[in-house]
Amino acid sequence: MASLDIDHLDKTYPTGKRALADVTLAVADGELMVLVGPSGCGKSTLLRVIAGLETATGGTVRIGDRVVNDASPQERNVAMVFQDYALYPHLSARGNLEFPLKMRRTPKDEMERRVEAIAKSLEIERWLDRLPKQLSGGERQRVAMGRALVREPSVSLLDEPLSNLDARLRVQVRAEIKELQRRLRTTMVYVTHDQVEAMTLGDRVAVLDAGQLRQVSAPAELYSSPQNTFVAGFMGNPPMNLFATRLGATSQGALAVRLGGREVALASRKADAAALRTDGEPVTAGIRPESIKLVERDGIPATVEHVENLGHETLVHLTVASEAAAEPVRMVARVGGMSGLDSGAAVTITLDPAAIHLFGADGNRLGVGAG
Repeated sequence: MASLDIDHLDKTYPTGKRALADVTLAVADGELMVLVGPSGCGKSTLLRVIAGLETATGGTVRIGDRVVNDASPQERNVAMVFQDYALYPHLSARGNLEFPLKMRRTPKDEMERRVEAIAKSLEIERWLDRLPKQLSGGERQRVAMGRALVREPSVSLLDEPLSNLDARLRVQVRAEIKELQRRLRTTMVYVTHDQVEAMTLGDRVAVLDAGQLRQVSAPAELYSSPQNTFVAGFMGNPPMNLFATRLGATSQGALAVRLGGREVALASRKADAAALRTDGEPVTAGIRPESIKLVERDGIPATVEHVENLGHETLVHLTVASEAAAEPVRMVARVGGMSGLDSGAAVTITLDPAAIHLFGADGNRLGVGAG
């Protein structure tokens, strides 16, 4: 195992497209780092640069204490798991596990020991003599994981390995990957576009957008303290509600924003509007769906657009009059159980003052509000 350090990494293709822009990321020895972001943001490109399958146009990649920019993929001692498994169809599961060890001329007794150990860890001993076509998707993915890990690589790279599995199997295999990584303490970089995978798997999560790192944090911090509107609007299901508004002050001097013709005081731990010098300035406010409450009176007027009854909870899609735009603000509230609400219903809502986030004109977090 080894640490992984990426320093000011750039990747620009001959066409002029810049896939990675000044990416700096440190992955500790034994850490599970998840790279998440929308399609085309540079996640897989970054993984391929780490593996040596792509050449960086700037910056350095260091594995352990060694800069590997000029090293071949074989010399880097990294293992990669792809979303399509990439198993050899003519080899049994055992043959697939043995293949990378044979390529390294591993002694037979050592090869047998490693194959048996990884098969036991992944609970695939009973499948070792089967061909890939005789295995289910989840079973093939475990064999692919085993083939990568049996080499005892310095770093394991997983590129959306669960995307071909059905929803139920994804949950099962995701838990198995997390348990295996904890047990083996392998350094792992896991790419996904699925934020649920990112939040449940990663020791830390790195959010990419258009080739740039937007935030690197533990999952809980990423959710509770997004550093910009991109992370706020991307992480979470449903994501954070964002709306344009202006900062003001209440008669008592507390910071406030306006929504739906009402003033919402903020539970700021910083200063008042005058001290922040942002009184009257346009900002973006954000609040998570679970921090919006439906109340009977004395709230902000809203209209129900539609509801998603999920059994244990209901997602209520709302429109609220905007203070800063002609179009109404669209928001989602998360309420427990089955709401019984119908589309078009008039309701009133309140926002938890302690859960309101503020972002400036540049999209970056202001030092007020939640977190």
